[in-house]
Amino acid sequence: MLKKYASYSVLIIDEVGYLPFSKEGSNLLFQLINMRYERKSTIITTNIPLSQWSEIFGNKKLTNALLDRLVHHSKIIQITGPSYRMKSYSETKGKETKR
Repeated sequence: MLKKYASYSVLIIDEVGYLPFSKEGSNLLFQLINMRYERKSTIITTNIPLSQWSEIFGNKKLTNALLDRLVHHSKIIQITGPSYRMKSYSETKGKETKR
């Protein structure tokens, strides 16, 4: 499975940190990122600051090594403002109450 995910030209990993990773999950993610490092593009979305990622992965050394590979050659885009999903929900809810 790692070889399959490592082969994609672009890999998108959405909502990192929504749920904590098990020890095995953390190790597998590190292996995947390491295999893709400087070879393929990876996009990761999260609402957790990088400084708190060791809480997600439960291992500071692994987290530091993972972040080292992720941020090298990276562009970090921080999006601020209201959630797109919440905006859509609010607009839909507003239309329902007008009926």
